[in-house]
Order: sequence, then C-alpha cells, then structure tokens
Amino acid sequence: MPPKKKRPVVHAVAVLALLGASGYFTVELRKDEQAKAPSVQAVTDEPNLESNTGQQGGKQSWERLKNPERTVLRGAKGQVLATFTDNARTATLRGPSRTFSEPANTKSKVVTEDWVRLMPEPWTKGAEKEKWFKDWFKQNYGSQEDDIFAYAFQYVQGAPVKKDDEGIPYAGDAVFGPFKADGVDRLEQNDFYDYLGISYTFRSGTTMPARKERYRALDCSGFMRMIWGYRARYPLMATNTLGDGLPRTADGMARSKVGVDIIKMQGPAPWYTRPKNIDVLQPGDLLFFKMDHRTGNHIDHVALYLGLDTDGHRVFVSSRKEQNGPTMGDTGGVSRIDGNGFYAGLFRSAKRL
Repeated sequence: MPPKKKRPVVHAVAVLALLGASGYFTVELRKDEQAKAPSVQAVTDEPNLESNTGQQGGKQSWERLKNPERTVLRGAKGQVLATFTDNARTATLRGPSRTFSEPANTKSKVVTEDWVRLMPEPWTKGAEKEKWFKDWFKQNYGSQEDDIFAYAFQYVQGAPVKKDDEGIPYAGDAVFGPFKADGVDRLEQNDFYDYLGISYTFRSGTTMPARKERYRALDCSGFMRMIWGYRARYPLMATNTLGDGLPRTADGMARSKVGVDIIKMQGPAPWYTRPKNIDVLQPGDLLFFKMDHRTGNHIDHVALYLGLDTDGHRVFVSSRKEQNGPTMGDTGGVSRIDGNGFYAGLFRSAKRL
C-alpha cells in the first residue's frame, strides 16, 4: 500500500516541475518577443492626477491664453494638466509617463506625459461648462487607452500585427510603398485602405478600391489618415476635393480649412520660408514640409509632432521613403525641426486638428 500512495505524489511533483519549466519558457519567450517588437514601452510612472469634475474651483483652475486662442486647465501648483484650442478637436492631456523609442532606426527617445486625444466637438470658449465636454473629460482624463501617439507607433518597423473581428490587419509594420519600375524610387499615394487591403466608402458616398500591390503600404499623408481618421475617427475626404474632413495629400491638409493653422505658411512660392518661431507647437500637431522641387508649389510631406526627445530636440514621426515606412528614425535626415538639419530647414507650417 505505501508504494501506491507515493506514486501519485511523485507524479504530481514531476507534473508541477514540468508545468513550472513550461511556464518559465513561456515567460522567457514572451520577453524575447517583446524585446524584438519596438512597441511603446510600459508606463513608467503615475503622476498625481488631481480629480476633476469639469467645474472651476478646488485645486484646479481654467485659464484663457492667446496665440493661439485656447483654454488650459491648471493644477494646484500651476502646472498645465490639459490644453484645448479654439476650433480644434485635438486635446492634449497630462497622464502617466510613457517612453516612445524605435531602436531599429534611431537612438532618439521621447519620454512624455502628453496624451493626445480627439474630442467629439471642436473646442469653444467656455466649453468646460458644457455637458458633452464634462462627460468626455471624465472618461478620458487619466485613461490609458490607446491615443494618437500609441496608434502612430503601431506601424513602425517590427510592430506586431493586430487584427479586427473580421480578420483584417489594422495595425502592424507598414512600408512606405512598393518600388517603381526603376527599382530605386518608391510609389507614393498609398492610403489607409491600401494598407488594409479593403475597399472603403467615405461619408461622401465615394468608394475607393484597395490596390493589391500597395497592401500594407502608407505614404506620409496615408499614415496621418490611418491614425487620425481610420483609428481615431476624424472625418476623411475621399480625395482633396470630394467630401469633407481631412484631405488626401500633405498639400491638401496644409491648405485645408479643417482644424487651426498654428504656424501659417509664409513667403513666396514654390519654396516658401522656414518659420522663425516654433515655440507655439504642441504635441499632436501636424507638421508640413516643402522638400521636392518636382512638386511645384505643393507642400509634399506631413508628420506628427511628438515634442521634445531626451536630448531636448523637437522631433516627429512620419512615413518616409528612405526608411520605407513610419519612423522617427535618422535615415534621410534626422527627425528634428530645430537646429539646421535636413527637415528643420524644410519645415514650413503646422496645423492642430
């Protein structure tokens, strides 16, 4: 009888040991996979987010500022907790600190407490007293749900594929575009529906078919339309002229009436002039560049402003030919708009959606 009692015990120990080993290897494999994927790093701290009811008073106060016209929410120590710009739906909210990095292409890192989100309506003076805003703010302030920045980094090199309930991959490593016949340059005009591989019907009723050879491809404006439009649900035009919302190209976006022109285009065409003051920029702004003499007087590149990197430079993320896809990387010019680098010299205007 004793041997019979011992066998289950020995067996159980063996099973536990195997399970333990299996669990260990599973954890190690997950760690290895996470190390390879240049995803947004884990939240590194929790700032003391003071409670808010949407009402003025208590520890918080609402303040009006100019250039551009905007409202900021300040905490007890005078720190800015949120910024809302008149006629723009973009809100920048203070939240848990995050680190955005892309080690495959750059040493630059952005550590930020800025979370960029879209409000259901454009901001107007006094909107902090309106019910729609109070409801939205209560749901979004302090939230760790994916924001515009999180969406953007879901398309950089090595980003893992994510699929919706219908099996359509809506996120993952994107290319800029397929090669042209010369095998050197890459095709542009790759929109979000090309990346998705599905036809898309816009609010205007226009249906645009996806092109198979451009599957998983996003050019610079297609990248912005993916994260702002398809992911964050900002209205999209089918082209630069059909429908309402965010136009199809960088030039269309730069000249559009949507949002607020934070830095207006100045100087003579076709090259215009570099802005003298960029201090008005806020994380989440769209940046526009004039880069190619072949595009006439058109603005030909658009990017998403991230803010300051850990070296104190103003950096952005965009989809670029040189890196073959979305990046904040260095190939073809460091992603900075300060100093005298490639992109800094070609920066022309900025918009807040």
